[in-house]
Amino acid sequence: MGSLERSKKKVQLWKKAIVHFLLCFVMGFFTGFAPTSKGTSMFSTTIPRTPHESNQTQPSLNMLHHSRLESESFNKPLSDETSAGTTSQWSRLNETRHSKKVLAQEEEEEDQDQEREPEEANDEFLNPKRLLIIVTPTSAKDQNRGMLLKRLSNTLRLIPQPFLWIVVEQQIEDSEVPEILRKTGIMYRHLVFKENFTNIHEEVDHQRNVALNHIEHHRLSGIVHFASLSNVYDLTFFDELRAIEGFGTWPMALLSANKKEVNIEGPICDSSEVMGWHLKKINNNSTDERPPIRVSNFAFNTSILWDPERWGRTSSIQDTSQDALKFVRKEVLEDETKLMGIPPDDCSKILLWNLPLST
Repeated sequence: MGSLERSKKKVQLWKKAIVHFLLCFVMGFFTGFAPTSKGTSMFSTTIPRTPHESNQTQPSLNMLHHSRLESESFNKPLSDETSAGTTSQWSRLNETRHSKKVLAQEEEEEDQDQEREPEEANDEFLNPKRLLIIVTPTSAKDQNRGMLLKRLSNTLRLIPQPFLWIVVEQQIEDSEVPEILRKTGIMYRHLVFKENFTNIHEEVDHQRNVALNHIEHHRLSGIVHFASLSNVYDLTFFDELRAIEGFGTWPMALLSANKKEVNIEGPICDSSEVMGWHLKKINNNSTDERPPIRVSNFAFNTSILWDPERWGRTSSIQDTSQDALKFVRKEVLEDETKLMGIPPDDCSKILLWNLPLST
């Protein structure tokens, strides 16, 4: 009996479990077809919202409103915007075309510059500029020496390289010349001598010979010009000097600070060929002797100082007591065919003036 009752109870429990399962399944099945709105949900509960949570929902509404406005503006007809858009497109197109033209011109100019640069570099490499050597004697007896050195340096610093300025003076203590030369920014050599002279002309010639001996000793290859502190130059004069092969000469205007007159000294030319000389008379006595030419009226190639066979010299200056300046003057005056008139197209043109200051 006990076993039958136990089996009946088990059957009843299984029946109840099956009934509950079926009820839950049916309720879940129909709940899936029910609407999900707030009022119809069977399991919905009302939860109070805080002010902070209500504010967080506002941006979503604003975003929805903004999206509606964008959609409305997008759906508007484009007839009102066609003219403005076409104008802006044409302006942008014109600007693009103009910029392309400018870029094309700039590229063409750059290509031309790049083509010129190798040509100029090749010309300078194949035909390098000659070194200009400017020799200037100075004397501490000249009260205006410092000012005149600065004035001449302001001219010489405008000369294109290569260029060398040789300044010669008697050796003295506390000379202002080295300091002036250091501040010029010019490549220079400062030479001094110890000899004493009573004649100013002999002293100046000795200074020039000191410079020539230095040039020969160091074999400085270039064109030598003796520049007085009283000289005033046209800058094209220095360009003409570089064209000299052997000897070159030119006219010079002699100005007077006290007398209102101008004297011209130098060559008489037919184009670049020297035919004669304008020379200032020493005195009124007639004589067959030709007066000396000023050293500022000529320039020469320095190779004559160490290549005696080429220029008809028996030996170099270092081997004899021969006066280099005297030799150069003699060569200039004796054989005019060796001379080249400066400037070559018309050597009567004045590019050099001598203006001594009144004392």
